Amino acid sequence: MALQHEPATPHHWAQDALRVLETVARHPAGVTDTELSRRTRLTRERLTPLLRMLRREGYVERSADGPYVTGRALARLGAARGREEALREQLQRTLGRLRDAVGAAVYLSRYVDGEVSVTQYADGPGTPRVNEWVDFRCSAHATAIGKSLLTQLDHAGRRDHLARHRTARLTSRTITSDRLLLSRLAAQPPTVPVLDLQEYAVGTVCAAVPVTAGAAVGCLALSLPVAHAHRLRRAADALNRGAAPVLLSLAI
Repeated sequence: MALQHEPATPHHWAQDALRVLETVARHPAGVTDTELSRRTRLTRERLTPLLRMLRREGYVERSADGPYVTGRALARLGAARGREEALREQLQRTLGRLRDAVGAAVYLSRYVDGEVSVTQYADGPGTPRVNEWVDFRCSAHATAIGKSLLTQLDHAGRRDHLARHRTARLTSRTITSDRLLLSRLAAQPPTVPVLDLQEYAVGTVCAAVPVTAGAAVGCLALSLPVAHAHRLRRAADALNRGAAPVLLSLAI
């Protein structure tokens, strides 16, 4: 499930989007797409979908065929007061769009002070979230979320986490060997979604992709009923492609 077009990875998208936003911010009176292409050195083929995404997220605005200007969402995130609330609201809107795009409950998680934390999620009547029957903080070894976060730590960090949280058997598919788990985490390619095939809960499959901004370790994940397991890899790929707005919001 590696990404097919390396230049279009979420991190590349977010980096290019930041370049566009920085250029727009330097032109309070607005800047045309032709000028943006010249100043950012992005081709029209690359710039057009970026601008579409930035307009959808509210980071840039454009009246009719006029120049691009800074959008309200960017102004709110750049404000000294209320930034945390603005970021949470922005991420929640993005998660809602991702939920609808992938057809699954979507989760944003961080690794904070040595623990797994699901900070936000978007679900719905047709996309129910997983039943947290075992605290996610104690089950990183069995969840796509936990394994994705652990892959972003160094070996010492992974061993420290496992020393504090026993790899208990939650289902018949749960990996309970620290050695085997560490081996699989070390072999996990960073651009390939991590999967949980009923390792955490019977009847549920999950996937997670990293969304690391700066030194903060995070991931995006989705869950599906096992009856929809045939959609998991396609949904995970779509989640990976759609992670750029989340990375961008965290980086601004």
